[in-house]
Amino acid sequence: MNDVLLIALFAFLGAAAAGLLGAGVLRLLRHRSLVVSLSVVAGVAVAAMLAGTLTVAWAMFLSSHDLYVVTTVVAMAALVSLATAVLLGRWVAAHSRELTLATRSFGDGGTFAAPAGQPAAELAELARELAATSAKLDSSRERERALEASRRELVAWISHDLRTPLAGLRAMAEALEDGMAADSGRYLRQIRTEVERMNGMVGDLFELSRIQAGSLTLMPARISLYDLVGDALAGVDPLAREHGVRLIGDRIDEVPVEVDCREMSRVLGNLLINAIRRTPPDGTVAVAAHRSDGGVVLSVTDGCGGIPEEDLPRVFDTGWRGSHARTPPAGAGLGLAIVRGIVEAHAGRAEVRNVQGGCCFSVTLPAA
Repeated sequence: MNDVLLIALFAFLGAAAAGLLGAGVLRLLRHRSLVVSLSVVAGVAVAAMLAGTLTVAWAMFLSSHDLYVVTTVVAMAALVSLATAVLLGRWVAAHSRELTLATRSFGDGGTFAAPAGQPAAELAELARELAATSAKLDSSRERERALEASRRELVAWISHDLRTPLAGLRAMAEALEDGMAADSGRYLRQIRTEVERMNGMVGDLFELSRIQAGSLTLMPARISLYDLVGDALAGVDPLAREHGVRLIGDRIDEVPVEVDCREMSRVLGNLLINAIRRTPPDGTVAVAAHRSDGGVVLSVTDGCGGIPEEDLPRVFDTGWRGSHARTPPAGAGLGLAIVRGIVEAHAGRAEVRNVQGGCCFSVTLPAA
């Protein structure tokens, strides 16, 4: 038993010495190719075995012939191990280079395509993660392009919509200044109307900028959805009468919600005003609210005739308009973008779908 322990001790000391030497070599070559590292590992394994064997052989006083035989066997094993390590390293390095080239393609704006072949499990997992990242980047680029296009469109529309009333205000101011206005009262009323319109546009821009900057501060309070909708309907009733549109709000459950009353009133106001302006005379705008599995759902259904299917994904984009009309009711295309921003700030979601004769805007909020 003592002889076995002594042999194990000598073998361990020889192998440990080779292992420490190999660790130092690996540290020096840690920035080199994987082929070199694998070759060093294979060499260290064989050297550890050889060192342990030679140490035991020396301690056991083997004959020169026996020592030569043992050394030859270990040397052959070293050659086979080294060749295997080099082949494995070259195989892994080749797949790594293919993965690097494929990664470079989608880093330059392309789409990642996993290289062919059967790489190691770790490289295959890395390729799957890169493919998922590439898909996310493609989606992000599409959103960025759509956002940039909507911003350019918005700047053009806002510039046009501000230039038109400013030109009118300038002309009316010059007429009043020169005493050429036959009915100064009418001119002043028109000036006030245009100023209020411009003030509304600037207010919408400020609200949208706060939403997009993430600086919208909410002051939530518990309120019944029945009261919230009732106040909104009362506020837009004069506009509905002016357009000859009938408002229906008899399907509203008394469901409590935790929302910022001021901001949610703006959401309802924007939805109702859009619905009234898009619904023809003698049409109907219906408001409904109920509890569902996903929270509280509030919907506004109009009689606009529906939205083209290709435009449905863009309805809540900044600057989108239902028509290209330049008349004031057409708006600046900010109302629905503000609706989505406020609803998402409440951890909800805003959606739209076509229904018979019109479309239905729905807002889903967390239940209180």
